[in-house]
This record gives sequence, structure tokens and C-alpha cells, in this order.
Amino acid sequence: MAEKRSSISGLTDEEAQEFHQYWTQGFVGFTVIAVVAHVLVWVWRPWL
Repeated sequence: MAEKRSSISGLTDEEAQEFHQYWTQGFVGFTVIAVVAHVLVWVWRPWL
């Protein structure tokens, strides 16, 4: 069986794409939560 080519990280292209998909979903989820938190604080105590 031939060895799959990998990058510096040791991940194959498929593994890297899967990791990127999960990382992107996590980043978007974190950003949405942060925006909602900021809006709630703004409604509670406007800072401008």
C-alpha cells in the first residue's frame, strides 16, 4: 500500500479539510455568541 502524502502538520488533505470545517464552525459559533453577548450588554448599559 502506498503511503499518503501529508503536509508539515502530518495531516492528509482530507483530514486538513475536515479540521478546517470544524474550526470554521467553531469560530462562527463563538463570534455569534460574542455578538449576542455584546448586544445584550448594550441593551442593559449603553456605553456610548
